[in-house]
Amino acid sequence: MDAAAPLLTIDAFLRHWAADRPQRMAMVGERRMDFAALDAATQRLATALQTAGLQRGDRIAWLGKNAVLYFTLLFGAARIGVVMAPVGWRLAAPERRFIVDDTGSKLLFAGDGFADDARALAATLPAVQRVFSADEAWAWIDGTAPAAFTPSGPEDAILQLYTSGTTGNPKGVELCNRNLFGLRQAGIDAGLPWSAWDDDEVVMVAMPCAHIGGTGLGFMALAGGVCGCVMAEFTPDGVFDAIRDEGVTRFFAVPAALQMLVNHPRCAQTDFGRLKYIFYGAAPIPLALLRQCVQAFGCQFVQAYGMTETTGTVVALPPEDHDPNGSPRMRAAGKPLPGVEVKVVGPDGQPLPTGQVGEIVTRSSNNMLGYWKQPEATARTLTREGWVHTGDAGYLDADGYVYIHDRVKDMIISGGENVYPAEVENAIYGHPDVAEVAVIGVPDDTWGEAVKAVVVPRPGRQIEPASIIAWARERIAGFKVPKSVDVLPELPRNPTGKILRRALRAPYWEGRDRQVN
Repeated sequence: MDAAAPLLTIDAFLRHWAADRPQRMAMVGERRMDFAALDAATQRLATALQTAGLQRGDRIAWLGKNAVLYFTLLFGAARIGVVMAPVGWRLAAPERRFIVDDTGSKLLFAGDGFADDARALAATLPAVQRVFSADEAWAWIDGTAPAAFTPSGPEDAILQLYTSGTTGNPKGVELCNRNLFGLRQAGIDAGLPWSAWDDDEVVMVAMPCAHIGGTGLGFMALAGGVCGCVMAEFTPDGVFDAIRDEGVTRFFAVPAALQMLVNHPRCAQTDFGRLKYIFYGAAPIPLALLRQCVQAFGCQFVQAYGMTETTGTVVALPPEDHDPNGSPRMRAAGKPLPGVEVKVVGPDGQPLPTGQVGEIVTRSSNNMLGYWKQPEATARTLTREGWVHTGDAGYLDADGYVYIHDRVKDMIISGGENVYPAEVENAIYGHPDVAEVAVIGVPDDTWGEAVKAVVVPRPGRQIEPASIIAWARERIAGFKVPKSVDVLPELPRNPTGKILRRALRAPYWEGRDRQVN
C-alpha cells in the first residue's frame, strides 16, 4: 500500500483489497468470504440501504452475537455513512430497548437466535420500520443488484458503541472512519512490530461486537488485508478449534479469558505454532498468569490500554516489557502509540510533574466525534483542544510509561466488562426491603473485580442477600448483578452527604498498593 497516501475509509480499504487480493479469504465464520465477495456483498448492502430510504447519518442496529453477517452489515453501511449500533446481547430487555430507541434506528438486524427478541423489541419502538432475521438479511443482501453510491468520508460517523454512564443510562460513542484507521500508518512508519502483517495472517474476533475490543478487531483485519475469523462468542473450545482449523495468528482477550484458556485441558494438546501475538486489556496481567501464558502459547504479548471514547488502544505495553521473571514495567499500562499524546493533569486541568498522580488525558485521531445527542456530556469528556478525559487516575514515569493508579470515576471492571455502580444501584433501589444501596468493586481472582452491593435495610425489614441478587438479575445484565451483598445499619458519608465509596472499598483492598486489580 502507498505509504504516502494512507487509506482512511472502509470504502477505500474494501476497494483496495478487492483489487489487490480478490481470492484471498477476508472473513470466516457462519459464511466464508474472500475480498472480492466481501466487496461485492457490501456494495449490494449499501445499495439496499439507500433503496430503503436510508441516508448518511441514519442509524441501523444489530442485536446478536458476533457474525460475518454483522461485519458485512457494518462495512456495507459504513461505505455510505450509515451508522451501525451493535447492542450487547447480554443486556436485559430494558437496556436493549433504551439503546435502540436512543439510536433512532430505522432497521433492526438480528443475529441467529435473536429474531424473536428483536421483533418483540421493535414492537415497542415506532422508529423501527423493519426487523431482519439473519436469513432475511442475507436474502436481502444477496438479492440486491449493486448501484453507484457516494462513499463516506474520513470524518463521517460509521459506528456507534454504547458505554455505561455514571448517571445510569449508557451513552452512544460516535466513531468515524478516521477514528478507526487514522493511527495505522503512524504505527507502520514507527516500525511497531505488531503493526506489520504477513499476507497469510488470521485475526480471531472473539470478544463481543458491542465492545471496541470485538468490533475493533474486525477493522484491524480489514485494514491489514488479512482474514478475520469471527467467533459468535468466546469459549475455550471455540478458541482452540479456531487456532487449529483456521491458523489464527493473533487475537485479543481479557486476562480472565486467558486464564480460562491456560487452565483448560485442551491447552496442552493444541499447536500454537502460528500464533504471533496475544493482545490483552481491561486489566493488567498478573505475573503468575503471564508465566503460564508464555509457557503455554509461546508468543508475544501486548497490553492494550484505551476506552471506547478513544476507539480502543492508545497506549500499549510492548512484548519486550513482558518479563516472565517480573519487572517494574509490567505494572505499567504502556507507552502512547505513535501519533498519540498523553498527559496527566490536576483538577485545574494543568499538567502535573513526572510521577505525580492525576487524571490521564489523551489526544489523537482516535478520539471520538462525541456522545450521540449529548453535547453537555461530550463537553465534559472531550475538550475543545481535542483532549479526552479518561476518568482514570495515574502517572507518567521519566521514560513516558503510563501507570494506572486508581479510577477517578467509580467504574468497576469485571471480566473486561464495564459496570457503573449507578446502573446497579438504580436496579436495586426499588427492592421493598432496601432503604439505601451503594455498589463497589472488590478483588476477584478470576474476574479482576466482582460487583458487591452494600445495602441499608428499611426500618423493621430484614435483608436477604439472595433476594437482592435475584431482584437485580431481573432488571440488568448478568455481569452487572452483584456477586455478594453486605448489610450495614448506615452508609459512610462526607459532610455534604455524599457516600464515601472509598471507605466501603478499603477493607477489601487492604494490603494492595492500588485500587484496581
